[in-house]
Amino acid sequence: VKGIEIYGMKIDSKITSRFAHNVITSRAVNRGNVHKEVIFDVELPKTAFITNFSMTIDGVTYPGTIKEKEVAKKQYEKAVSKGQTAGLVKASGRKTEKFTVSVNIEAASKVTFELTYEELLKRQFGKYEMFIKVKPKQLVKDFEIEVNIFEPQGITELEAEGTFITNDLQNIVKKTFTEKKGHISFKPTLDQQRTCANCSQSVLDGDFIVKYDVKRTTPDNLQIVNGYFVHFFAPTNLPNLPKNVIFVIDISGSMSGREIEQTREALLKILDDIKEDDFFNFILFGSEVHTWKETLIKATPENLDEARKFVRGIDTEGMTNLHGGIMRGIDMLNAAHEGNLIPKRSASIIIMLTDGQPNVGISNTQDIQEHVKKAIEGKYPLYNLGFGYGVDYNFLEKMALENKGLARRIYPDSDAALQLQGFYDEVSNPMLMDVELNYPENEISDLTKTNFKHFYDGSEIVVAGRFIDNNQNSLTVDVRGEGANDALSYTTQQDAEQTAKAFQEQEYIFGDYIERLWAYLTIEQLLEKRIAATGEEKENLTAEALDLSLKYKFVTPLTSMVVTKPEDHDNQDGIADKPVEGIDIFHYFPLFEKPGWFVFAVDGDPHFIISVPQKEDAICFNINEKPGAVLNLINDPVTGITVNGELIGDKRENSDAKIQNTYFGKFGIANKHMDLKMMVTPERITVWNGNEKTGFTWLDTVTLQQEGLTLIITRKKNLVLKMGSGASFVIVLHQVWKQHPLHQDFLGLYTLESDQLSEQTHGLLGQFFHPIDFTILEIHPGPDPKKPDATMIVKNSELTVTRGWQKDYRRDPQHGVDTPCWFVHNNGAGLIDGLHTDYIVSSLF
Repeated sequence: VKGIEIYGMKIDSKITSRFAHNVITSRAVNRGNVHKEVIFDVELPKTAFITNFSMTIDGVTYPGTIKEKEVAKKQYEKAVSKGQTAGLVKASGRKTEKFTVSVNIEAASKVTFELTYEELLKRQFGKYEMFIKVKPKQLVKDFEIEVNIFEPQGITELEAEGTFITNDLQNIVKKTFTEKKGHISFKPTLDQQRTCANCSQSVLDGDFIVKYDVKRTTPDNLQIVNGYFVHFFAPTNLPNLPKNVIFVIDISGSMSGREIEQTREALLKILDDIKEDDFFNFILFGSEVHTWKETLIKATPENLDEARKFVRGIDTEGMTNLHGGIMRGIDMLNAAHEGNLIPKRSASIIIMLTDGQPNVGISNTQDIQEHVKKAIEGKYPLYNLGFGYGVDYNFLEKMALENKGLARRIYPDSDAALQLQGFYDEVSNPMLMDVELNYPENEISDLTKTNFKHFYDGSEIVVAGRFIDNNQNSLTVDVRGEGANDALSYTTQQDAEQTAKAFQEQEYIFGDYIERLWAYLTIEQLLEKRIAATGEEKENLTAEALDLSLKYKFVTPLTSMVVTKPEDHDNQDGIADKPVEGIDIFHYFPLFEKPGWFVFAVDGDPHFIISVPQKEDAICFNINEKPGAVLNLINDPVTGITVNGELIGDKRENSDAKIQNTYFGKFGIANKHMDLKMMVTPERITVWNGNEKTGFTWLDTVTLQQEGLTLIITRKKNLVLKMGSGASFVIVLHQVWKQHPLHQDFLGLYTLESDQLSEQTHGLLGQFFHPIDFTILEIHPGPDPKKPDATMIVKNSELTVTRGWQKDYRRDPQHGVDTPCWFVHNNGAGLIDGLHTDYIVSSLF
């Protein structure tokens, strides 16, 4: 921000036994001569919990306090009603959420922000990965990332990479590791941060990723500290189990285009990776259910070739018979088990991909969940992949968790095929089934999950717990699982002294880390269980997770952190909440009626409504300009069609309003190739065909057909116009009471068959006739409780939008039909090309 200098930023990470404790400190000074707003915004992993935040202004510290969500909410409802608080955390990307705090500080004042968050790093593909988002947005005099890792098992490899790290910067990333300690530092000078020699822009913008793994001389490792233990289990060098995979794929109409192409691409890659001992099959569901083969078949080279042909031919049709598809898959897998058609020692998996909600066959999600759970009976995991934002993610997640699997969102993007393939890779190498970790019941309490359906190569099983007797310092654990060739069992023994010895040389350990690791893992698992639970069980899980969240000061979906600020300069306190993946926009709002209904319109108080059919949603915005301004709405150089509209205001200015009401009072529609023009006002309709002029009033009912022109006027209601083979337009007349002190009659314009116009069409409305795509992230309460806010990613910009309704007056000119849409503020800034003032023209024609 102009006048605000961030002079120091440090990201300090300490990792001990996979548990990461991260502190981001940012120091800024107001160099201006008046008070200014300083913004601290950081992105942190969705998997982390914030544990602390404070800001220190001129030596006075304002700490954040963590409270039960409801309590925090009540405390702030009063402030919210005055429009004062801000939600501080929003989901910002696939892996991250954004924490933002702003505060006004006096000239020459200094402020230090400090945010702490923690997470347990999960092992994937043989490595632990820690992800740090780097985006200071300006050059910072003292910028530093420092990562210290301590692993009592010993470190075998350590790497650090950054998406923004050029060859020049590569040498500044310092990396060392000895037996048990790893250290990474990255400290670029001001000049090294510049995008070019004299530029003031920072090259630091992207992801900084640290990956490492530990020595595994034994299959598992036990650590005991201060009455708590953690047990890591990841055997290596085991043969893979053969697997049986059924892919259940949604081929309903909404998957057409890029989604089905990416699905085919991913399945072809997966077929390249399937091993010869595996069995597999495909089930497709649209309105009907289709199977490739009647039963699972072995992945021989011939069968794989045939499968590739089948996959290349997958196309979309119909609605979404999700129940039919998933049940066919389960029945087929159950029959294969019962009929011994697959190897006895093999791991079975169902992977379902869908982009919508069930609407054919059994479509009640609760019934589907019950049928699926009853049919699978815990025999194998179900993995649900939700493509895009039209899915009921809560339902997919609940159903997967109830059946020992998990749900993932596949983001509709150019790399969707890689996301699908990446998920398959995680589960493609099962090594053990039915893994059970047994701990002496009379010695241990508060254990995290101890039964795992599958153990996949490159991953790790983590269990933590608490000793009943705090002084007890040794533990014997027994692990069993079913391998490719036989049942396996391992026994491990550890005592606190051995752990202490392993930790002796560790200076930077944060003392109660194993206890915090246990709390983190317990909360994570309680929250997961809570998703599928109901009634009393859900209440108990909630109470337990809430207790731990408060005790260990974690911001989880059950707690909020209240951030207080100094009381001067309109500073508003805020609340930091943990966003949840499972809220989709379609839970909030009734879906659009189906196609045929899509509309591009301007009506009312220049309300632009833009339909986005593939999202079954709409975007709207207002243009605030003075009466008399003429705006170019549509301009197509190829068909020669232009549409301009002139604004009118109320009869007199409203002295209380910041922004005056304006409406469209005149439209000029022309086709210059055909030398046709039409002007419409709330009083009359005038048509010029060359020099020939014809006039009508709104009291006429007219059907006029001339060469290349069709005009239908419905008395006092609307007119429909079509010129040549281009689009048709509907103009709606709004009449107000003649004696109304303020308002006057106005018009609305709706475009039909916009696809008849050319690719080169532009204008305030015309630019949206080309398909537009947007992504909605993180819906959260806005200032108006009935209208949530969200972040929209559109045309490479990130906008804050508000859910609202606009009226569509085509069917009912009197009252209109409410159309839900995402409202873009500030005259459509960030959504429309250029500025709204670029569209002001000198006359109607």
